[in-house]
Amino acid sequence: MAGLKQTTSVENKHKLSNTLRNWLPILHSSLSDLGEAMAPFVESNPLIEIESGYEEDFEKKLPMKIISGEVSNSRTEKIEALTIQNRSLYDVLEEQISKPLFPTPLSQSVALFVISNLDENGYYEGDSEAFCSKHSIHMPEFEKIRKRFAFIEPIGIGAKDLAESFIFQLENSQISDEAYPLAVKVINDMQGIHSYSNEKYFSEVMRILGTFRNPPSIDFQEDSAQVIPDLMIFFNDDAQIEVKLNDEYYPTIHIDTNYGVEHEYVAQKLKEAKSLVDALDMRKATLYKVGLMIVEYQYEFFTGGAIMPLTLKTLADEFGHNPSTISRAIANKYIACNRGVFAMKEFFTTAIDDDVSNAAIKEFVVRLVKQENHAKPLSDMKLLELIQNKFKVVMVRRTIAKYRKQLNIAGSSERKKLYNLH
Repeated sequence: MAGLKQTTSVENKHKLSNTLRNWLPILHSSLSDLGEAMAPFVESNPLIEIESGYEEDFEKKLPMKIISGEVSNSRTEKIEALTIQNRSLYDVLEEQISKPLFPTPLSQSVALFVISNLDENGYYEGDSEAFCSKHSIHMPEFEKIRKRFAFIEPIGIGAKDLAESFIFQLENSQISDEAYPLAVKVINDMQGIHSYSNEKYFSEVMRILGTFRNPPSIDFQEDSAQVIPDLMIFFNDDAQIEVKLNDEYYPTIHIDTNYGVEHEYVAQKLKEAKSLVDALDMRKATLYKVGLMIVEYQYEFFTGGAIMPLTLKTLADEFGHNPSTISRAIANKYIACNRGVFAMKEFFTTAIDDDVSNAAIKEFVVRLVKQENHAKPLSDMKLLELIQNKFKVVMVRRTIAKYRKQLNIAGSSERKKLYNLH
């Protein structure tokens, strides 16, 4: 009897491991790439046919409800705008060509010239001298304006080459003040990178460099690529928030059961087919649970507030998985809500400590600058002091400067000049 129990246990474990083996690549793929992720399993199994989730008319896939704020005749357009979002790199950059980074008509002209002269990788290759001659400005002034691209998204865009792109990204990274000088040396001497391997902060530098975009336009290599959200988050008629899977875009698995299961080969392929169905269901269940947790922790965001501290470890502990697994699970996944279409990773902020996120810090900085005395704008040191007093955290001035630049907020002296213009 004990032997029978052991055999059953092994068989169940084997079945579960098959499902898990299928589940991970299916979970890690984006919704638009799901069919491609399933292809290897389908090609090796004659009992399976896949019906693409993209073959039906778009109108048949529209969810009946999503956050819209009001009921209107344009509901379909609103839903479509949230369900599929097409944004080119040019669109993203053009939105950022404004104050305070580009406050004057000339600076905006330079910025627009730069983005219209980016190559396919996001590097600037325009004729700067011709532009300067036409607009009667000096090259140093042009370059000063171009280098402000270091503070717009995607970070690294608008640089002349890989080294400059990495310098742009370095200024916006989480590297320590101690490792920063070494990182600059390494970036400017990429050919001799191994000569720095014995330096004290080399491992930190390499870890940071490994997170940089290369090329800087990598997220926009396919211009106007479709962004298909996995989840819809909306308020129902009873004003209760709901999470809905965008399952109309999921491929449908059809299993041919006309073959006799008495054949060992057929029985094995049937078992594999059912494991694939289970894996697809596990993907849906996992992402649905992620959506529920995001709503639980980020409820204030969906009602108009700020993103609150939420780390991948919190989710990993809830699921019983490694944080790296969760990180890959939410990669290239999106959520549609009344505030737009957001990457899931945006709901996970870097915690300064257990209660404070960098998003909260940034929001506080924006509020301080809006309320500051125009005759005496707040310096980065003063902002640092106010932040440390409010949040009871220890930070360095360079971090505050980095946050300020990410928020497109000019330095105190530049803000004072801008205030005097009004």
